Order: sequence, then structure tokens, then C-alpha cells
Amino acid sequence: MDASEIGRLQEYLRSKFAVPSLTVRGRSNKDDSAEVYFGDEFIGVIFRDAEDGDVSYDFNMAILEIDLPETAKQ
Repeated sequence: MDASEIGRLQEYLRSKFAVPSLTVRGRSNKDDSAEVYFGDEFIGVIFRDAEDGDVSYDFNMAILEIDLPETAKQ
């Protein structure tokens, strides 16, 4: 992905999630994906898919169970 495409994705995600500190960064060894960060914390990868002239993006975010809050007692 080039800088323009990464910038457009970053603007979209910041707006969609209302998180101004979210950044999208290119990957030095890949040109079909970019990394997504919340502040300094890596949260996922966006993959670019260009098939039959259509471009789409797939955002993958892994969530570890140990990062989830404890279940609220009822």
C-alpha cells in the first residue's frame, strides 16, 4: 500500500471508531497490508484485496482472553 492509501485508511478508521490516536503504518516487508496501532499498542493488520478490479480491505484483530475484563458478578 502506498502512503496515500494508508492515509485514507487511517482517516476512515479514526472517524469510524472516534479514536484520533489510531494510526495505520506501512509494513516494510509487505506491500499488500498495513499495521494498525492504538497509541503505541499494535492491535491488528489491514490486508488489501484487489480482485476483478474491485479493491476491499480486511481488518484482522486478535483479542487475547487474558486482555478481557473480568466477568461482572450479577
